[in-house]
Amino acid sequence: MNTPTVQMLNLRLPTDPRWVDLAEMDLGEILTDHAYCEQKAATSCISLIQGYPDREELVRELAPIVTEEWGHFRAVLAEMDKRGLKLGRQRKDEYVNGLLDFSIRGQGRDVALLEKLLIFALIEARSCERFRLMSLYISDPELRTWYHKFMVAEAGHYVLFIELARKYFPRETVDRRWKEYLAFEAELLRTLEVRGDRMH
Repeated sequence: MNTPTVQMLNLRLPTDPRWVDLAEMDLGEILTDHAYCEQKAATSCISLIQGYPDREELVRELAPIVTEEWGHFRAVLAEMDKRGLKLGRQRKDEYVNGLLDFSIRGQGRDVALLEKLLIFALIEARSCERFRLMSLYISDPELRTWYHKFMVAEAGHYVLFIELARKYFPRETVDRRWKEYLAFEAELLRTLEVRGDRMH
């Protein structure tokens, strides 16, 4: 169902086909999680800029992404308002926490930057894949169009984070670590419960 997109994004495991049906059962829950994902994407970019102001291209490239991601957060809130839905509480993100646990720590500022760029790229890639599923298979035609826009944006962000990693680090180093992340992410997904109230 999702193989071409998975291959394009280099993901090793497609999302369980049941996920879209589960997500559609309670739009308030999936939209709440989506909203917080967009909020965290914006704050993550801000954190990178604050932590690496000396990386001029990173600052220049990520500054507009902060604005875009915060705009996405506002767009999700507007969609919820339109549907009479309320923003629920932020919930623990087992997927992102799993990726963070896999990251290399304590080896200096540069290694930390590579790890963050690859984690952010992977989150954007998986988000892109799931937004595509929503754009194709959710029953509401307005939401299908709405999710398609998010899919396109996330694809661009995924590419940007990979390109930044390859700018600052040797390509072979980036590609080797990226393959390790892709393999780990596939195994991580296999361990997580398929839940309709989570974007990841």
